[in-house]
Amino acid sequence: MNPFQLASPTWMISPIILPLIAGLLCFLLNRRTFAIALAAAVANLLAVCFLTYQLLLFGPMRCHMGGWQPPLGITLRSDGPAVLMLLMTAVTGLAITVYARGYFSHRILNLRQATQHQEQQRYFWPLWMLLLAGLNGLFLSNDIFNLYVTLEIIAIAAASLAALSGKPASQLASFRYLLVSLLGSLTYLLGVVFLYRSCGILDLDILQHHVANGPGIRAALALMSIGLLLKTALVPLHFWLPPTHANALAPVSVILSGLVVKGSFYLLFRLWFEIFTQLITPSALNFMGTLGAVAILWGAVQAMRQHRLKLMVAYSTVSQLGYLFIAFPLSRIDESIQVWSIVIFMALGHACAKSALFMVAGAVFLHLGHDRIKDLNGVRASLPIPVFAYGIAGVSLMGLPPSAGFIGKWLLLTSSLTSSQWWWALVIITGSLLAMIYVFRVMSRFFVIPEDYSVTTSAPLSPLLEWPALIMALISLFLGLAASWPMKILATGNTALTQVFPGGLP
Repeated sequence: MNPFQLASPTWMISPIILPLIAGLLCFLLNRRTFAIALAAAVANLLAVCFLTYQLLLFGPMRCHMGGWQPPLGITLRSDGPAVLMLLMTAVTGLAITVYARGYFSHRILNLRQATQHQEQQRYFWPLWMLLLAGLNGLFLSNDIFNLYVTLEIIAIAAASLAALSGKPASQLASFRYLLVSLLGSLTYLLGVVFLYRSCGILDLDILQHHVANGPGIRAALALMSIGLLLKTALVPLHFWLPPTHANALAPVSVILSGLVVKGSFYLLFRLWFEIFTQLITPSALNFMGTLGAVAILWGAVQAMRQHRLKLMVAYSTVSQLGYLFIAFPLSRIDESIQVWSIVIFMALGHACAKSALFMVAGAVFLHLGHDRIKDLNGVRASLPIPVFAYGIAGVSLMGLPPSAGFIGKWLLLTSSLTSSQWWWALVIITGSLLAMIYVFRVMSRFFVIPEDYSVTTSAPLSPLLEWPALIMALISLFLGLAASWPMKILATGNTALTQVFPGGLP
């Protein structure tokens, strides 16, 4: 088949190879690194849009690397969930690239530390491109060992990015993150060994039909789940996340919270509901839901107690991730594509809103020189666009309409009440109320302008620091109005959705 034909599956390689080439060029060249990264981010978005069009036109596709068929060859696949995660990564990645340019340019203006900031920028671009390639590879890979390779690429790049600030606190946090991430990867790899020893197969499509209940398979499920839970930072394995995200450079915090934790969760969810479905018991699903409920409440309480804006947003990530795991026990009753729609909407909304919040936190820090919540009075007067972005992103975190967060939480509430599992609904409502408290706690500071307040005369922020946050926040808000489009992508090639919507897509 001609690789340039519209229906050719070889186009799937583009989202992986483009950032890899850009990362290599950024490493070799000291100049024009931003232009290279921006071109790669735009090309990546266009490639993912083409894969989306291809999916809607021809349905799910498989690409056998080198022409080798499974089980010997490595296979890439594009289906509804994978393409939606790729779209989330591409859109967020482009916003991060633009924001990072404004962030480093502003810091380099500080002549006292210009050399240090230039060094940070020099290493940021190749590491960011490498991480982007790893994420795309994870979403597209259909080989369980190749997934381990992508996890390692993401872990090494993310830990290196987290250490870029050079502060002792960030270096300690990034070293802890590296150790935890490596432990998670090795635990996952040990599970792959058990799985291969039991089945002799690595291809996910074939594994679906060969996984049977047995000690080796159960050990593989436990080990792989623990490793991925470590990487996802689900309570009580979340200890590494708040210090790492809060002490990293602002663009790195956006990457870690908006994208990296989604990769490991996506893989965990896919393994549980595609490969190990026969082994999953109601007790295991309820256990995951319980951990998610604890994460929602614990993370929200900790977010309310924080004195720094970035730490508050970091603990908010711990809380918001819990909603994704409440979908696990609800899948017992609703085994249709509904469970995927819940997870996808929660992931999309969280990625956009959390990216906007960390971008706002970085802009506030650059403007004021600190992010102490009690000293944020009057920021609205000098930073109206970031404050507006913060408010819109907060709407999605609280789950108010018409945001993606509202759609995700509404689906969770509907499923829990329909299945008579009302306790999950109680947790969701309580978590949303707690989110309102910590969101409005900061918002009230922004809008309170003391009588003796004077607008800060520091250098004005670049539009590159303000508009990406606002755009991501607006996407999180209006994504709920365009809910039919993700549903349509998710339904492609899946007959279950036609059963959920027998009259057609909404």
